[in-house]
Amino acid sequence: MIRSMTAYASAETTGPAGTLGCELRTVNHRYLELSPRLPDDLRAFESQLRERVASKLSRGKLDLTVRRTGDARSESLQVNRALLGRLSELNLDIAALFPGLQVQFTELLRFPGVMQQAESDPEAQQAALFDVLDRALDALTATREREGAKLGEILREKLDGIERVVADVRGWMPEIRAALRTRLETRLADLKQPVEPGRLEQELVLQITRTDVDEELDRLSTHIAETRRVLGLEEPIGRRLDFLMQEFNREANTLGSKSVDARSTNAAVELKVLIEQMREQVQNIE
Repeated sequence: MIRSMTAYASAETTGPAGTLGCELRTVNHRYLELSPRLPDDLRAFESQLRERVASKLSRGKLDLTVRRTGDARSESLQVNRALLGRLSELNLDIAALFPGLQVQFTELLRFPGVMQQAESDPEAQQAALFDVLDRALDALTATREREGAKLGEILREKLDGIERVVADVRGWMPEIRAALRTRLETRLADLKQPVEPGRLEQELVLQITRTDVDEELDRLSTHIAETRRVLGLEEPIGRRLDFLMQEFNREANTLGSKSVDARSTNAAVELKVLIEQMREQVQNIE
């Protein structure tokens, strides 16, 4: 399954601890790089969260943001009356020593321990976090697969173009070799000195050996077949495709360096263009 590394998804879930919203944004990256931003009370689950993400994504730079809105826990706030009473007594004692001292009620409420909140259920928090995360990851995966399908169509079109170029060069090679023989015969005929018997054939064999591109064309055909096979796999294929692009480029360079004909030279240039266009798309595949 071809998956793009560039996508966006979000999800929400509502529970006793309020509404949790999860946003995911991914771009291409050589490895899986996760940057989570969580509410303070959910940071304890970051390690499990990373494992959960890694089980569904293998590559890409992922920005993960979880926000809480409408926190229902605020309704469970209580005042520690015993502590507040003790603070009031201390205030009266100190006020006798410092008549001008004034302590506001709101300042007393900010004293640690005066306002208390019911204990949250860690298991419920974890379940809510993973529920919204899983739904966001499922939506992200669906988006990446839709984008990946489009990338697959583009790559297959480029492969068809490369295959046509390879077929064209194969068809031209007998004519190119014949033209090479004609040029060599003309050069030898222009020599003032007599040519040794068999010299023409020796030079022709040497020139054909130097310009022989059958192996390069065969390897290009093999790479085309392998790329098509890889595009049909049900696993992350980005790294395999990246390696194949390097192999394609190597053969195209060799084909260009051996060219003795304008048509094969132009074919090598066209190959490089098609391969570069494929490489740019491959950079976005997981």
